[in-house]
Amino acid sequence: MRPLEWADLPAVHALEQRLFPFDAWPLSFFEEELAHAVPEADGGTRDYRVITGPPALCGQRSPVVSARKVMGGEQGRGKGDPDAGEAADVVLGYCGLMCVPPLADVQTIAVAPEAEGRGLGTAMLLWMVAEAGRRRARDLLLEVRADNPRAQQLYARHGFEHIHTRAGYYPGDAQRGNARVDALIMRRRLLA
Repeated sequence: MRPLEWADLPAVHALEQRLFPFDAWPLSFFEEELAHAVPEADGGTRDYRVITGPPALCGQRSPVVSARKVMGGEQGRGKGDPDAGEAADVVLGYCGLMCVPPLADVQTIAVAPEAEGRGLGTAMLLWMVAEAGRRRARDLLLEVRADNPRAQQLYARHGFEHIHTRAGYYPGDAQRGNARVDALIMRRRLLA
C-alpha cells in the first residue's frame, strides 16, 4: 500500500466505475480529493492510498486495469507490456480517509473483485483506523450500502457498529426498477 498518485487516477476511476455503476465518483471528485491530500503539517485533512500488484495476483487474464494501459502508455515494446512477459502492476484496491478531529471519515474503500479474499480490504481499513487514531480522532465513521452485507461484515469484525440509517441515500438500478438503497452509518470509537 502506498500513497495514491496522480498517475493512478485513471485506473482508480476505471475500477470505481466498474465496482459502483450506479453511484461512482466522477473523475473530477477524485482529482479534488487528491488535491486536498497535502501533508498534515500543511493543513491536509485527507489521505488516499492505493494497493497495486502484479496481475498474477488476480489470475492470468485479469480485467483489473493497469494505470499504464488506461493512460494510453506505450504497449507492444516488451517491458511493461501486459501481453509480453513482465506485466505492469495493476490497481488492486484504493481507500481514502478524511480527518478533522474529533471525527474521521472513511471516504472510500474498494477492492477489485478478482483480488477479493486476500485481506486487502482489511489492510486498508486497519490502516485508516490507525491513521485516524494517529491524527487524534475520537471516532471513525463510514457509510455502507444496506445491500452490501460483505462490507458490513468486514466493518463489524473490526469494531464498527451501526448507529444510523439514511433512508434511500444511494441510487438503485433504475433499468431494473430497483428502488433507492439505504445507507447504514457505522462508527468505531478510537479514543475515550
